[in-house]
Amino acid sequence: MNKNVTVVILAAGLGTRMKSKRAKVLHEAGGDTLLNHVIRAALQVAPAERIVAVVGYQAEEVRKSVRFSGVRFAEQAEQKGTGHAVLCARSSVETQQGQLLILNGDGPLLRASTLEKLLESASEPGLGGAILTTEVADPTGYGRILRNAQGNIAAIVEQKVATADQQKIREINPGVYCFQAGAFWRHIGEVTANNPANEYYLTDMIEILTGHGHPVKPVLIADETELLGINTRVELAVADKILRTRKTSELMLAGVTIESPETVTIDADVEVGTDTVVEANVQLRGRTRIGSECRIGTGSVFWNCEIGDRVMILPYVVAESSSVGRAASIGPFSRLRAGVNAEEATHIGNFVELKNTRLGAGSKASHLTYLGDSTIGATVNVGAGTITCNYDGHKKHRTDIEDNVFVGSNSTLVAPVRIGEGAFIAAGSVITNNVESDSLAIGRARQTDKSGWAAKRREIAKREE
Repeated sequence: MNKNVTVVILAAGLGTRMKSKRAKVLHEAGGDTLLNHVIRAALQVAPAERIVAVVGYQAEEVRKSVRFSGVRFAEQAEQKGTGHAVLCARSSVETQQGQLLILNGDGPLLRASTLEKLLESASEPGLGGAILTTEVADPTGYGRILRNAQGNIAAIVEQKVATADQQKIREINPGVYCFQAGAFWRHIGEVTANNPANEYYLTDMIEILTGHGHPVKPVLIADETELLGINTRVELAVADKILRTRKTSELMLAGVTIESPETVTIDADVEVGTDTVVEANVQLRGRTRIGSECRIGTGSVFWNCEIGDRVMILPYVVAESSSVGRAASIGPFSRLRAGVNAEEATHIGNFVELKNTRLGAGSKASHLTYLGDSTIGATVNVGAGTITCNYDGHKKHRTDIEDNVFVGSNSTLVAPVRIGEGAFIAAGSVITNNVESDSLAIGRARQTDKSGWAAKRREIAKREE
């Protein structure tokens, strides 16, 4: 990180080609908004307090979407071009010295290493700055790069005013700039709106700075996809695929096994420990953290979860905003709704659902169970078919089960209720009152057998035919 770098990110536009009511930079690829991806790259070269996002359309929503504290904002109330957008940020910029990096809020594929290369090139003695360029097979719609005899940029010619020969040029301007801040701010007032669109173009600064003896250097990037700006849903899907491929490659190079990387969905902020195995069709979303030496079974989906080391996740587990302690076993076909804390060496089996529940260390709920709004102690066994009746039609109530309790199969625990330490609940019981420690609770009617009833029932049915 270079504390002498200021970053201005242009994020004020609607993006009409997205065919959306949402601002373009709020659309997501790779598990985050386009703008957050750009800020994430910018944070590798500048501190947050020296990053300014210029917002306009849906300004408040865009501000709220930024997850990085310290980032500043400037507002472009009226859209008058890219040069005008940068001018709107001037009062929010902490210092007008050093290097000024200007990025597009819809460019999520830009790598931090490329920004570092641009900054290094722009710092060469005598330059007014540098811009990224790339060569594309079809440059239609982009500004063309005209180089002078020294190899620097003579001008950037927009598509609509380019001559036939200029339109054949394949080196284009993706809109990523680095200027010497002092020279830039000194001459930015010379940009005029003397063009058919009546807008202030940032590209005019190239000729202005060159005319004042501050040439601008092109920095050619071979991978054109890195400079892809998002204008349509088709391009959004392309960016999403690239970002997710990068993420799986990053994890695999860091010691994670991903069995079918082309089938998994892993968001940008997900972390996975070494020697963990991720099976096919897994989704790790949001800010999920997976420990080391885990196995994440086929088809499992995790949103904003914390998973400890050596956890076994069997196929088709769905979890959100929950935590699982080390050496636990979850699944298959389990669901952890928000607020679950399954502690060390717990076991949550097939078709078990938990919500807002703490499951103590070593406790088990092996199958066909619902535990909601509960606090469950250590080494508790919850039998199949058990449910906590937490909702009375108006509000939720809690069930508290202390350590070493045995809950028999098909038990119904009507909250609010407390089961004391070491107690046993007989199978098939409906428990409506608190249970003392070390006691046996039976909440069911005594069995009654009526001898010969079934034979008489069949005889009556036969006569009625």
